[in-house]
Formats: sequence, C-alpha cells, structure tokens
Amino acid sequence: MHGLGAGLQSWDPIIDALAAHREVIAVDLPGFGQTTPLPGEVSIATLADSVSEFIDEQGLEGVATAGQSMGGRIVLELARRGIGGDTVALDPGGFWNQRELTVFGSTLRPSIGLVRALRGALPVLLGNRVTRTALLAQFSAHPWSLNQQTVLPDLLGLADAPATDAAMDALTKGPTQEGAPLGTVPGLVTIGWGRRDLVTVPRQAHRAVAAFPDATLHWFPRCGHFPQWDAPQEAAELILSGTR
Repeated sequence: MHGLGAGLQSWDPIIDALAAHREVIAVDLPGFGQTTPLPGEVSIATLADSVSEFIDEQGLEGVATAGQSMGGRIVLELARRGIGGDTVALDPGGFWNQRELTVFGSTLRPSIGLVRALRGALPVLLGNRVTRTALLAQFSAHPWSLNQQTVLPDLLGLADAPATDAAMDALTKGPTQEGAPLGTVPGLVTIGWGRRDLVTVPRQAHRAVAAFPDATLHWFPRCGHFPQWDAPQEAAELILSGTR
C-alpha cells in the first residue's frame, strides 16, 4: 500500500525484486491512481476498511501486507485489527506528537501546493540535478542521485489524486495511530525507518515500536521518507525477510 498521493506506481523501483520471490498485489487506495474515491468520509479507518473489504472479496485471508508512509500506517492498522498475516511498515505516519504534527501539516501542505503549481514542468525540473534536489529535499536523503522515472509518478500522484487533500486532512486532523498489545497481531511485524526522514522524523520510530511491542525495528542509515527511492535493494530485502 502506497503513501499519500502516489498510487501503486510508487512501488515501481522495487516491484520486480519483490515479484521475483512473491506473488505481489499492489493496490491503488480509494481516490488514488485508478481507484474511485470513497463515497463518504475519508479517514485512516475508512481507508483501512476498504482494504479489509478487498482482502475479503479476493479471498486473501492471512495475506502479508506492506506499506509506506500512509500505507505503512494502514497496514499497521490492519495488524492491530488482526487482519492479514505478516506486516512490514516503512516510515509509517500516525506516531507524531502535537508539535511534530503541526510541522508536518505546515510543511507538507505548501509542498503539495508547489507540486501542483509546477505540475506541467515537473518532467523537466526532475530531469535536472539541481532542481530535482530542491524539489525533493524534504523527501529524500540524496535527491540528486535519483532519476526522473523513479520520482515522477509519486509527484504527479500528489498533484493529481482526487483524495490527496482529504487524506491529508485525515492524517493531520484525525487521531494518532492506536497500538496493539503484545501477542495480539496476526504475524510478524517489521517497521523500517529512514534515519534522515524529514516527514515522519526518526524519533517517531520509538513510539511506533512502543505501540506495537511485537515489532522489530530496522533502520535505513542513509535514507529519507521513501526507502524505495533511497535504498531500493535494502527495502526489498526487508519486505522479503519480514514476510513468510
């Protein structure tokens, strides 16, 4: 499950590495990619409901789940509910304090506005090392080293997805993520976090593990908010090792 605005294409940097060893089902969450928006309230709870219904409809009981950012929070919510099997969450949202949440909202909303304003010029801007670095400094620990094909789908999704604003409201105005008592999750739980994440800052990782005491924490040393961008091989290996 992808993060805010992206869609399933967010996994393009590692999907082949995963599919070489697993049957992989990548989804567009409601209001992102090719999936229509939810008819009512958009919240982490209702997005998780939609994924839970999809799992039931497709006969995927016990399926391992992996997600990044908002998607990471959703897979942890599913684990908290006892849905699925093994869980891997990369830089999940929902574990901030009030000050961090304020900073998150006050920095990411202008970034979304900037991406929308520059939407037509994004292919050119991302093709240039200097402007790519300026645009992606909030999201990547080494944006100058990324290529246009890796990051363009995520930024276009952030600009274009019908549910971006509603999901942003859900993240900033809704409750923080509830945890799961020891021994109550359905499988292994692995939480990966970028040491240089400027969106969900690294100290939130300790709160996530406190909320999910069954979890194993993995640090990506030279990585920002998108492990599939900054450390694709390591991210793929973590998902594979965390799912049986």
